[in-house]
Amino acid sequence: MPSFAQYMAQYDHEHTHRWNKLLHGIGIPIILAGIVLACLAFWRVGAALFVGGWILLFVGHRVEGNKPAFFQGVIYFLVGPVWIAKEIREAIIRRNHPPRAAD
Repeated sequence: MPSFAQYMAQYDHEHTHRWNKLLHGIGIPIILAGIVLACLAFWRVGAALFVGGWILLFVGHRVEGNKPAFFQGVIYFLVGPVWIAKEIREAIIRRNHPPRAAD
């Protein structure tokens, strides 16, 4: 069985196009918010967000030219949110600590 790091590496490999990354960066949090809202009895708003988030993910994969990772296994339903959190963290770190010019 692959390690979580291997799943993350595979997910990273299949999400390289910047538009796909952007659409996932928007779509995955929207899906998660939709799930939370649906659980809190705001099912119409939750369902709309859930469906809208998935549309963004499928558009991203259309741009990338591949199929969503979850077709390879349900573990990717967990890998996706962790991967997005990692991408956001790395973007914040890059913004706050830009590379220094060589002397």
